[in-house]
Amino acid sequence: MSDYPFRVRFGARIKALRRAQGLSQEAFADKCGFARSYMSRIERGGANPSLDAVEVLALALGVSVASLFEGE
Repeated sequence: MSDYPFRVRFGARIKALRRAQGLSQEAFADKCGFARSYMSRIERGGANPSLDAVEVLALALGVSVASLFEGE
């Protein structure tokens, strides 16, 4: 198990997937319908996104919800 809290690891996964698609944080936040500040908190592990938000993130990235949790 990692020394980092799950929220931090999850946020890093979102950030990596976003960057792999060449999206800025602001553009991705807009695509999700989230404020950029909320997206920043998700990526830093400072926010605890709801299940609905996790689904929005997956849809915006074009991946399954399960794939957001891969690499654990």
